[in-house]
Amino acid sequence: MPLLEPHSGPVYARLPLAVRLDAVSRVFGDRAVLDRIDLSIRPADFVAVLGPSGTGKTTLLRLLAGLDRADAGRLAVPERRSVVFQEPRLIPAKRVWQNVVIGRRGAQARDEARTALAEVGLASHVDAWPLTLSGGEAQRVALARALVREPSLLLLDEPFAALDALTRIRMHELVLQLWRKHHPAVVLVTHDVNEAILLADRVLVLANGAIGLDLAIELPRPRERTGTHFASLRSRLLAELGVEARTATH
Repeated sequence: MPLLEPHSGPVYARLPLAVRLDAVSRVFGDRAVLDRIDLSIRPADFVAVLGPSGTGKTTLLRLLAGLDRADAGRLAVPERRSVVFQEPRLIPAKRVWQNVVIGRRGAQARDEARTALAEVGLASHVDAWPLTLSGGEAQRVALARALVREPSLLLLDEPFAALDALTRIRMHELVLQLWRKHHPAVVLVTHDVNEAILLADRVLVLANGAIGLDLAIELPRPRERTGTHFASLRSRLLAELGVEARTATH
């Protein structure tokens, strides 16, 4: 039987880890999308996950979020975890602050929402309706909603993919700022190699149901896209993904 347990068991409680996967598999039909994966993530680590479509990136994130269950293996995660998806998934009939503290009412909930919205630069949008927000503003609300719970694990499923280039850069800066302040472990699923290098401490490349590469990103922050080290990391990741660096468009 598959086992999903929080980061509180007799063995895992002694480990300085936010996430641990031991031989975790997820099978759809006759295909193992994830095939006996082992993975450890420490508290406050920022991990990016790359891979071609269909290699199990979103499946891995859904397992970590508790939205799906493994078919085999052991998965240990914190009880407090939040997810930000590619779409903000705001409820149009609820004001922005209500979307941040969804399901909660009263002055205390509103105050917590106001604080969270101020952190993402939307203090003036507390009573706004979601349909009046830009795409970037809506994703900021989604981030505020995720962080108001003070998660130990923040899961990001391509949250910047639908944003324009300038808004995307601003969101990168915001996510790093919030990560430094709140110290969650972060798992970011992305198709963007540059984004992975700019944001993460480690980059995982999934292929054929396994982790083909687990690469440490040892670049000082703030990071720039220029420089030989960045170019070397980018070339290595692109090669792992089966793409020649000179032909890549991003």
